Amino acid sequence: MTYVKVCPFADVPADGALAVEVGDAPVAIVRSGDDLYALSDICSHAEVSLSEGEVEDGTIECWLHGSCFDLRTGKPTNPPATQPVATYKVKVEDGDVYVSLGSDD
Repeated sequence: MTYVKVCPFADVPADGALAVEVGDAPVAIVRSGDDLYALSDICSHAEVSLSEGEVEDGTIECWLHGSCFDLRTGKPTNPPATQPVATYKVKVEDGDVYVSLGSDD
């Protein structure tokens, strides 16, 4: 599994999200409490940036139509979205955030 450095940890707002690019993939780096997540930055319903939404109780809300997505699984927790968004492995090393889009081979 290959991790790519995407940003300093300090750039990710508390209980908020930061949009980054990993290759050609738009990724939202999300802090919720003490936890850090990485998921596709594109809503599965309306194809808008999830990183512009609100983070609360382990979910991120799409700002356009209000669908919320579980940060751990990417699954929608309410309509209108019915399809999950991709989630990715994330880690922090030496104050920087790293994301892996790949899988274990």
